[in-house]
Amino acid sequence: MLDFGGMNALAAVARTGSVSTAAQILHITPSAVSQRIAKLEREAGQILLERSGRGVRLTGAGKLLVERADGMLAMMAEAEAELAAYKGSVVGNVKIAGFSSAVRGLLPTVLSQLTSTFPALHIEVFEREPKESIDELLRGNVDIAIIQDWESARLILPPEVATARLLTDVFDIAVPDGHRLADHSTVTLNDVAQDKWVMWPTGWQCHDWLTDTLRSVGARPDVAYTAGEHATQLSMVAAGFGIALIPRLGRGPLPPGVRMIGLTPAPLRTVYAGRRRSIAIRPAVRETVLALEVAARDKRSSSDPEARALPRDCIDRTESSM
Repeated sequence: MLDFGGMNALAAVARTGSVSTAAQILHITPSAVSQRIAKLEREAGQILLERSGRGVRLTGAGKLLVERADGMLAMMAEAEAELAAYKGSVVGNVKIAGFSSAVRGLLPTVLSQLTSTFPALHIEVFEREPKESIDELLRGNVDIAIIQDWESARLILPPEVATARLLTDVFDIAVPDGHRLADHSTVTLNDVAQDKWVMWPTGWQCHDWLTDTLRSVGARPDVAYTAGEHATQLSMVAAGFGIALIPRLGRGPLPPGVRMIGLTPAPLRTVYAGRRRSIAIRPAVRETVLALEVAARDKRSSSDPEARALPRDCIDRTESSM
């Protein structure tokens, strides 16, 4: 009979392309990963993993086995979730991946609440772009992915991902004190479309959204600088190098020399907590999602009451699957 631990180790190596990274995911040593795979090879009577440069790759037999292992691991995760739900204990590890402003704006409150209420629960947090978070979620590397959806950059999720809506976040324009519109309370996108912009790096979901939005009003984005952190973007704005679009979620104190101006209509994104349906009933996952919803509810007061709501069909809506 093939060893389940060995199949789990082989699947982890297949997902990451590295024995050492697989070991980190499985919380064991690289030597233990190699030993498990070696045992599996003896049981299978075939070589499953071979060297490829500085890394490793699956042989044909290894690929065949991993295809079967993925389905078995998914069924095992579902069985573990059902057992945990039957027992009703909120224990173990929950891994959360989320984009930086959501992590900064929501997770400190969530972690404080959960660790005080459920001392046997251990939470791990990883900053990831939404697409990366979804990939990690589907691979089983994380249990919850905090993701975002835009009107012009809608996110399509596979059916095995269930979502819980957290909040609708509003974006404002950050301008330097000396900007021609600094004394305005609101502006339109046309008013600032020709400005120099400080925005997110190419390939980031927010970058693509803003680029497409500017093009929709006939403007070719004039990008002066790119930076992933909003604090860095605001520092560039304060120095007069451009303007930036900054979310309210996770926004900290503004640096001197920066003013925030509302946009009409307000740019909106909707933030969700996604999890695999197979583990959605696990008490630790369920309680973590509930804590995220409570933390998000406290943040909603900062949203613009005049803002437009996003259409309900922006994403696979499965809140009822809670």
